[in-house]
Amino acid sequence: MSWMATFVPDTVYLRGKGAAVRKPPRPEVSLCRGCLVDVIEPELAAFRGRVVAFEPDYDAASQYFFVSSSDFTAAGFTADFSAVIEKRLRQPAASCESCERSGRRATWLWLDRAAVASLDDVAHVESAPGLHLCASHGAAAFCRSLKSVDEANLLYLNLPYGDAGAYVWI
Repeated sequence: MSWMATFVPDTVYLRGKGAAVRKPPRPEVSLCRGCLVDVIEPELAAFRGRVVAFEPDYDAASQYFFVSSSDFTAAGFTADFSAVIEKRLRQPAASCESCERSGRRATWLWLDRAAVASLDDVAHVESAPGLHLCASHGAAAFCRSLKSVDEANLLYLNLPYGDAGAYVWI
């Protein structure tokens, strides 16, 4: 297969060790792109917390995962990167930019590759406008990104947990 992902829905890796964020954690599974999207899109749309999501460089990414803001340090985020993400998560919620009906609260900030090419570029992470999306449209943007690449081998992808956090890639 030219596209696959190891989906570990309820685990986050902190200080190199897996930690369950749901009890009991669901098992890991390898999925093709179509099956992965079918499984995760409703789960992402149901998440009620805040999300800053960075579209990965699929040519370089081997992992694409969510880290709750309470776990940023344990996940190895630098102090500068953590501070910028925390600041973005605390910004007042805008209205969803994709909803036809106005007033639906945006809980996602989607930052595509054109806006933030590298997570090391903290200045762009801080200043990129991104798209403010409700959970449904955030999930759709996330899944549309997954569908946009013909080849990928993601060794780790999980689901959001906690109250707020970020989807990052390495």
